[in-house]
Amino acid sequence: MSVFGVLKYYVYNKFLLGIYESLGPDGAITLLAAVAAFTSVVAVWQGLRVRNPMTGRVKSLRQHRDKLRAGILTPRHNRQQRNFDTVGMMRQVITKLNLARSEHAARAVDRLAQAGFRSKDAVTAYLFAKFAMPFVIGVAVLILVYGINFFELDDMSAMILSLMLIGGSYYAPEIYLRNAANKRRAAIQKALPDALDLLVICAEAGLSLDAALHRVASEMQKSGPEIADEFGLTAIELGFLPERRQALANLERRTDMQSIRGVVNTLIQTERYGTPLAQSLRVLSSDYRDERMMKAEEKAAKLPATLTVPLICFIMPALFIVLIGPAIISSIDGLSSL
Repeated sequence: MSVFGVLKYYVYNKFLLGIYESLGPDGAITLLAAVAAFTSVVAVWQGLRVRNPMTGRVKSLRQHRDKLRAGILTPRHNRQQRNFDTVGMMRQVITKLNLARSEHAARAVDRLAQAGFRSKDAVTAYLFAKFAMPFVIGVAVLILVYGINFFELDDMSAMILSLMLIGGSYYAPEIYLRNAANKRRAAIQKALPDALDLLVICAEAGLSLDAALHRVASEMQKSGPEIADEFGLTAIELGFLPERRQALANLERRTDMQSIRGVVNTLIQTERYGTPLAQSLRVLSSDYRDERMMKAEEKAAKLPATLTVPLICFIMPALFIVLIGPAIISSIDGLSSL
């Protein structure tokens, strides 16, 4: 018998069956119910726990400000030496394989920024995950499918399952990144009208653009941390970058949203031609608020059709059991007594 066969024998026959025989059927059911209840309590606790979203964001903005200041004041050769000294294992692998200079890496930087990950370590981790996950999942699949035959499949099914898992592991980081970016865009779009209203008030009060963005970012920390993060970073770049238009273009690149593109074009037009900023932003805020209300009404209209499947799959069976179950049990007892 192979090593994997011995491992499978002890896992199934010794451990699991030993627990089942020692507890009995009632004890095993009680143990499973306790584990399920504990998992449900932990999941609910994690979902209801209050987190401060600005702790990490303020630290990220401070690091970005320090990096911009260092990029202006520090000589180029010193920056390269410092970056080389902080290279870790993943960055060494990426550098040796020349993955950081590919076209995919350049697109990954923009996608990571759109998902809220802007550091170089995030790019390195993403590229390393894209490279390493197929090998890791492939080794795990070989051990589970062909080594110990964990799923007990035939050769064709095992090959199809292996190819699906390895291919899915390659696209898993990209799918996660796309979902995170879409969720962040939705949060920014939801908070954008309120942020524009605050920006209009700051502009009418006589604040400059970078001061107004900084003020809006501080006011939107609780209600819209994503847009507060973007506006705060834009305010920092407006004060450090040599061209103010580049800071606004970076905001558009980091979000990749049509609504933010309209705001950026309005701000650039104001900087170039001196058009009134408050009136333009007020019109944009009204349009985006109407759009948000239309999306909310659309979701409300889709709600009855969306609840049909959960109603049929989860609520109706329980309702039938409660209503018809006693009658069925009484009928069976009456028929058995004949």
